[in-house]
Amino acid sequence: MSSNKINDTGALEERTDLSGETATLLTSISSTSDDSDTQTLSTSLALLLIHEKKCRLANDAPSLVKVCKASLEICHDRYHDHEALLDTLKVLAGRRSQKSQVIGAMVQMCVQWVLIAEGGGCTLVHMDEQDGGEKAREELVVALRDITDGKIFLEAERARLTRALAIIKEQNGDLAAAADVLQEVHVETYGSLSKKEKVEFILEQMRLTLAKKDYVRAHIVGNKINRKALGEEGMESYKIRFFELMVEYHRHEKDAYELSKDYHAIYLTHIRMMANSGTDTPVTEEETKETADTDSDTDEKWMPALRATVLFLALSPHTPEQNDTLHRISADTNLEKIEACSDTVRILLRKEIVQYPLPHQAEMESWDAFTTNTSATTGEGGGEDLAGHWKKTFRKRIIQHNVRVAALYYRRIKGQRLATLLGLEPQELESEVADMVSNAEVYAKIDRPNDVIRFQQKNSPEAVLSNWASDISTLLHLVETTSNLIQKENMTQ
Repeated sequence: MSSNKINDTGALEERTDLSGETATLLTSISSTSDDSDTQTLSTSLALLLIHEKKCRLANDAPSLVKVCKASLEICHDRYHDHEALLDTLKVLAGRRSQKSQVIGAMVQMCVQWVLIAEGGGCTLVHMDEQDGGEKAREELVVALRDITDGKIFLEAERARLTRALAIIKEQNGDLAAAADVLQEVHVETYGSLSKKEKVEFILEQMRLTLAKKDYVRAHIVGNKINRKALGEEGMESYKIRFFELMVEYHRHEKDAYELSKDYHAIYLTHIRMMANSGTDTPVTEEETKETADTDSDTDEKWMPALRATVLFLALSPHTPEQNDTLHRISADTNLEKIEACSDTVRILLRKEIVQYPLPHQAEMESWDAFTTNTSATTGEGGGEDLAGHWKKTFRKRIIQHNVRVAALYYRRIKGQRLATLLGLEPQELESEVADMVSNAEVYAKIDRPNDVIRFQQKNSPEAVLSNWASDISTLLHLVETTSNLIQKENMTQ
C-alpha cells in the first residue's frame, strides 16, 4: 500500500506501508530459542539491518522506528552484548538520510538504560557485570552524546547525558574533567528543558566549578540563574541551594555584606516554606516575618541562617544599604528568640560608643558561619586563617562605629582624649580615622602638632554667605505667602 507524504524539506515523497512485513520479521526474531548464540545475534541483526534499509527507502517511519528499537533491544535485553549495542547504535544513527524521529526514539530508549531523570535531578542506573558494568555505561553515555551533538530536537537528552557523564567522572575522582564536561553545555539557551531542570543543571555547574576552585567562572555561571525564577512557588529548595553556593563564593571573596544577604535570603526562604506548609497560597516577605510560633525542628533550619545574617551585618562596612538592612532585621519578631543577635543589632543601631568586645561576641565567634574556612585559605600556600580575618574585621568595625559616633557629637576633640574614650592607642586611632576619611565614611582633619581632630568641615566665607542668602530667600518667601493668605482671608469676610 502506497501513499504520498510531504517530507521535512517540503518535497513530496512516496510512502510504502511495510507494517505487516515488519511485524512478521519481529515475531520471527523474537521466537528464536537460542539466546546465548552469538551467531544467532549476528543473523538477527543482519536481517533487521536489511529491513531497516527497506523501511527507510520506503519512507515508512513507524516501521523504521520499530525495527531500529528492536535491533537495540535484542543487543541489550536479550543477548547483553554491549559491543554489539554500541556498533548497532552508531550504524543506525549514522545511516544516510536517517529520520530524526528514529534517532530520537533510539536515543530516548538508550537514555533509560543509563540514567533516571526526575524532578530536575539525574540518577545513574546501575549496570550489572552482565551488561558490561560501569565502563560500559560510560561508553554508552559518550556514544549517545556524540549522536545528540548538534541536534536541537535532542537538546534535553544531551543535557541529561552530559550531567550523567559529569557524575561518572566525579565518581572516578576526576573533578576537573567533570566540571569541564558540564561547562560545555549552555543549558540556559535550551527551550525544551523545564525551568527546574535548567536551574538544577546550572547549580551543578556552580558546585563543580567551586569544587575545582574556579571562583571566577563560578560567579559567571551563578549570574545565569534568574533570581525572579528562584522566587517562584515550588522553587524554594533550589533557592536555598543557590544561596548556599553563593555563600561559599562570597566567603572566598571575604565579602561580609554579600554573605549577610545570602544568609538572609536562606532565612527568608525557610520561613516562607514554613508559612506555606499545609497551604496552597504563597506569602509575602512581610507575612513570613510574623511566623514566630514554630517548633524546635523548624527552628533548627532558620536560626543558623538568621544568626549568620546578623553576624556578617556586624562585620560589614557601614553603608546606607547595610544600615537599612539592620533596621529591617531589627523589626523581625524572630530576632528576639536569639538574644545574642537582638542585643548586637540594638548596639549597632544606637548612637553610643560601645566597648570591645561586645557582650555576646565570644558566642558569635563560636558559630559555624564564623569559624568555617574556605579551601582558598587552607589549601596550597597556606594563607591567613579566615576566622582570624573575621576577628580583626570585627574589632575594626567596632572602632569605626565609635569614630562615627564621636563625629556626631564633637566638632573638634583632642586626639589623646578620643583615644582614651575609645580604648585605643593614639597611633591606631590616627590610622583608623585616616582609613575612614579615605573611604569617605567621615570627614576629619588631624592637626598633629596640636593633637586635635576636627570632625566638622569649616565653611569658606563664600559658603557662609551663600547659606545666609538661601535662608533669607526662604524667609521672604514664607512672609510673602503668609501675607497673601491673610489678604485672601480678609477679602472673604
